[in-house]
Amino acid sequence: MTIRATKFTPEVLLSAPRRSAGIPNSAGSKILYSVSTYSFADHSKKSEIRILDVESQQTSLISDESSANDPHWLGDDAILLLNSGEDGTTRVRVGGADDFSNSSYVAGTIPAPAGNVKVHALDNGDFAFAISAKATPDGDFFNPETAKKPHTSGRLYKTLFVRHWDHYVTENRSNIWLGKLQKKDGKFELSKLQNALKGTSLESPIEPFGGTDHFDISSSGLIFTAKDPGLNPALHTKTNIYLVTAPSFWNNIFTNDSPSPIKVDIYGFEGASTSPVFSPDGKKAAFLSMKKDGYESDKNHIFIIPDISRPSWVVHALASEDGKGSWDRSPSSIIWSPDRESPLYLLAEDHGRVCLFAADFKAHGGLADPEMIVKGGSIIDVQALGSGDLFFSSTSLIDNSLYSILPLQSRKQEIVYSLPDDYFSSNATSTKYISSQSKNGAMFGLSRKQIDEIHWPGAAKNTSVHAWVIKPSHFNSKEKYPLAYLIHGGPQGAWEDGWSTRWNPAVFAEQGYVVICPNPTGSTGYGQAFTDAIGGEWGGLPYEDLVKGFSWIEKNLHYVDTKRAVALGASYGGYMMNWIQGHPLGRKFLALVTHDGVFSMTGQLASEELYFPFHDLKGPLWKNRESWAKWDPSAFTENWATPHLIIHNELDYRLTISEGLAAFHTLQSRGVESQFLTFPDENHWVVKPENSLLWHETVLDWINPRVGLPLYSESRKTKEWKVTVQQKE
Repeated sequence: MTIRATKFTPEVLLSAPRRSAGIPNSAGSKILYSVSTYSFADHSKKSEIRILDVESQQTSLISDESSANDPHWLGDDAILLLNSGEDGTTRVRVGGADDFSNSSYVAGTIPAPAGNVKVHALDNGDFAFAISAKATPDGDFFNPETAKKPHTSGRLYKTLFVRHWDHYVTENRSNIWLGKLQKKDGKFELSKLQNALKGTSLESPIEPFGGTDHFDISSSGLIFTAKDPGLNPALHTKTNIYLVTAPSFWNNIFTNDSPSPIKVDIYGFEGASTSPVFSPDGKKAAFLSMKKDGYESDKNHIFIIPDISRPSWVVHALASEDGKGSWDRSPSSIIWSPDRESPLYLLAEDHGRVCLFAADFKAHGGLADPEMIVKGGSIIDVQALGSGDLFFSSTSLIDNSLYSILPLQSRKQEIVYSLPDDYFSSNATSTKYISSQSKNGAMFGLSRKQIDEIHWPGAAKNTSVHAWVIKPSHFNSKEKYPLAYLIHGGPQGAWEDGWSTRWNPAVFAEQGYVVICPNPTGSTGYGQAFTDAIGGEWGGLPYEDLVKGFSWIEKNLHYVDTKRAVALGASYGGYMMNWIQGHPLGRKFLALVTHDGVFSMTGQLASEELYFPFHDLKGPLWKNRESWAKWDPSAFTENWATPHLIIHNELDYRLTISEGLAAFHTLQSRGVESQFLTFPDENHWVVKPENSLLWHETVLDWINPRVGLPLYSESRKTKEWKVTVQQKE
């Protein structure tokens, strides 16, 4: 696949192919993946499932049906995928990897929309099979196309949630369904499926973002996470790990001997438990858990179940006497090595990157402190090959999809992504680069030379704020460029060396800005204390960090014209735009952009996950009114004066549209130059390509002329961009 663009613009960003994480066969010689491409010429999306042959670098088409999704290997020769039907059913198709279109057949039909497939090879040649799908209160498949329609639109709620993310909550819940793919007469047939959660009141995967990271299967059974059924999910983050196991599990799931879920108790940990994974032999398991209920950004601790037949035996792998854990990073996922003597692998944020760590096992079943083995970019997925080598998918600020292999013998070496532009012809590292969709950004006209990092002293004692600097591809150090100050959301989040199709710093840089992306107090990947310090400090320490950063940029970056500066942010970044507007830093900018931000703290009581403001503001409104009032942007509207674009979407139930309307109404009433953009069909994010293009055009047309750059909408009319996509067959 090749991509070529004359200039990196929003059109190029949004029409460039979006490639999934790669799924290697056991040898790592072939990579299965899905890719989608949007055409602005005919306003249509094209989806494909393809295989990359590593040696030849040629790709072959498996399916271009728009309904095809969720591909998986069945051994090294067969492929399974799902086809979504217009009637709401889901067909499970199986075919040969070399000739899928002619050899594929329907192995079974699921009577409802389904996804999140997991398969596991069993000793007899069958495959264990798991999917998630909505279930009715009785535990049966729920198909919205065939379900009886109510005669009224009214909904009566007697408890929270009423709404979640972008939809109203109904009585139907996500459940995990189990079955087997059994080979008969040379073809696989899908057995009937059993709802593993039926009769339990449990829900897994957990909405709105839970998927295959919320459960796992092995020859021994099922492990999954679910919200604690005794607690209100809008007020608590506590989730539990459950095991469903038996010696002959996959032979008994359809009998009266089918086991029930057993909760894994870990005393003293009352927060969210996530990422449960079995060891390759199915005899052990590992998962992550947080100590604090109500705090979704607490540190993840690693737990290991050495013997799943004894679920009460749980090892806190990196424990410490102070309870904080011996490793000051918060892993996001766990990868078992196929070799029981090899380490446990962990993905974790570290200093603006998502890196890979390895932790060796100790004699008592615990872990030694993890050692970083792959640094740089943002790793999004890691899989161990049969050889023990590691295959990983990653992105960076200039590369939207990179597949690599780390040979087993290189485990003790630190691999750095800060590579020369010609790294495809370089043998300087022991990491094998398999495929970069954009040739390390070259196909977008981007290069690593555009990326820098800076640090400045933070507002809190003994802290340092890290920021990414993204410069235009035509950068000349003797010239001055306007500043785009981008503030991330969360607030417990971070700008990382990773790709984004929603907030991509390179898009702004290619307009002619020097883009500064700071990670102030509250950001993740710099130690848990730095993250936790934002509690009760929303407009305090982070704001002071940004003030200090602006001053540092003025004094130290001679190529930045801070008198031509704009600031933009979404979610918590949107809150910070509204906060900055009412405070002295707001007068430093020629324009501000708030996307789905907080205007009034009391408005957060209309949010769905109330545990979030209750935690970060040190209690509910009626118990700590002072904190809610102290950090309320609406309390400082008498100072609002900087031209301000407000963007807020109607399906945003996390921060309701009244927040955006109130901010816009305030600006208009005060006579401050302002505009309001809304999308009735988008939630907290803008994801539809046509909407996203309008979002970019509106934002760039708002900020560009104020700093002396051309209107983006005018440059679009001249078609000063072009993207072509070609698949290698």
